[in-house]
Order: sequence, then structure tokens, then C-alpha cells
Amino acid sequence: MSVREFVVLGTASQVPTRHRNHNGYLLRWDGEGILFDPGEGTQRQMLRAGVAAHDINRICVTHFHGDHSLGLAGVIQRINLDKVPHPVAAHYPASGQKFFDRLRYATAYRETVMLEESPVVGDGILPVAKGPSYVLEAHRLSHPVESFGYRLTEPDGRRMVPELLARHGIKGPDVGLIQREGRIGEVSLDDVSEHRAGQRFAFVMDTRLCEGVEALAEGCDMLVIESTFLETESALAAEHGHLTAGQAAEVARAAGVRHLVLTHFSQRYTDPEAFEREAREAGFEGELTVAADLVRVPLPKRG
Repeated sequence: MSVREFVVLGTASQVPTRHRNHNGYLLRWDGEGILFDPGEGTQRQMLRAGVAAHDINRICVTHFHGDHSLGLAGVIQRINLDKVPHPVAAHYPASGQKFFDRLRYATAYRETVMLEESPVVGDGILPVAKGPSYVLEAHRLSHPVESFGYRLTEPDGRRMVPELLARHGIKGPDVGLIQREGRIGEVSLDDVSEHRAGQRFAFVMDTRLCEGVEALAEGCDMLVIESTFLETESALAAEHGHLTAGQAAEVARAAGVRHLVLTHFSQRYTDPEAFEREAREAGFEGELTVAADLVRVPLPKRG
């Protein structure tokens, strides 16, 4: 059975706290693992969360501020120490190549794994990679340093309808056959199935409100998005290139997001319920998670 879940490794912005590690997130998507923004301490958080180096197929870095990337050195070395048997792709802003190089070779170690560098450059929705059951895209965001958000989109498919199968006498092995071939005699796949929209997941970190935030969030089943500040500090958020919980919720509401995950909290806040209250006050009525370290959030079932 395929597993699609979001594993939170850390939720702190800028500096860790007693209860929040630096950023780090793993998306399990069927048989692949995509690690987003590994900050300091990611290796230890992986251990606590039951995430192994072998689980990582891709690393996606939104930007090169320390709380989103300083854990890269340890993660890359751990991948090589554990001799992960598959190649690992790394996606990051091309403008930060010098930072990636420094982190990749921060100390001496033996390279045993093929790490495929795939820098991101350009504007608009950018195709980054294609997995077995998704397309990975990126979009530029608005932050003091170049930053990109990421989105996974599953191709649309067909859902078999038992009533239609029975009506046309399709059963047993013929169900699989018509799915593969698209037709059995006079009966087509369209006659016994209905359209099923593919799942969408977006990961949006440090940014002001901008076109990229809205484009990445559109139609997502799950949107993971920074909410560094509350509305009382909205001017500070704009100045430093961040979002408030209210802004993140407004984006999610307008985009039709089904499950909103808020994260990346300023150390000044100790009450996670304040973020939930603000998101609800902004009109978001879908499923809502205020992220905490080491929680697992399943993606919504396909609509």
C-alpha cells in the first residue's frame, strides 16, 4: 500500500528553542522520500522520527539561510556513511551554488553515493524533476535572498466505478485488463470509470505574499507554509520577507487548499493555539495543523 505522509522534523525559524528544532521536513510519497530544508540537528531529528538516510531520494532547499540549510553537511555525509544504494537528487537555488558546494564538502569524508545536483533557475512555474507518480515543480518567492517554493503534482487518473463495471459485465482479471489496455471489445475505460484528480502538495517557506505563493498553493490537497509571525507583527513580517498565520490562511482559503499545515514559528511565540485561532479568523475552514516537532501528518485521501 502506498504511503503519503508529511513528517515534521523541526519547526523553528532563525533559532531553535527548547521545544522546536531548526527546520526539517520529510515527505513520504509512495516509495520515495523528499527531504525539505534540513537545518541544524536534522540528523538527530530523523533518528527520533524513525527516518533513515535510505529513505531520502531527493533533497529540496528553498533558500540558503542557515535555519533551512546548515544541516545539509551532516545529511549528505550520513547518506554516504550509510551507503544509500540509490542516487539522491539535490534541488536548490542556482544562485546559492557556492553555499551548496561549501556545505557538501564542509569536512573530509568518503563519497559512496551519487548525489545529483539539480540547481533551480528561472521564473514562473519551473519543471524540476519527474518521479514515478509525480511531477516536481518550483516557483520563485519573495525573500531577501533568492528563494523557491516546491510543488508535487500527481497526474490525473481514472477511478473504477463498481456499478458501471457490473453494468458492462466487466469483472475479475478483465478489470485490470481494461485499465491497462483502455478497452475490452466495445467497452472503453471511460464507460466504466470516472475522472480522478491527482493529488497536489506544496511546500512554501520564507516569503512575503507574492505571485509564487498563490501559484504554488492553487488547488493543493496539502499546503505546508511558513507562518513566522502573527498579524500583530505584520509590518515586521513584510520587512523581513515572511508571512503571518492570517496571510497564510487567506492564501489557503482562496486557493481551495484541503489541509493547511502552518510551521516556521518565531521564537517569540510560545502558544501554538494562537496560530490556529488567527488562521480560523482569516476564514480558512479546511483541515488545519499547527506543526509541532516529530508529528506525522497524512495527506488527505484523494477527492
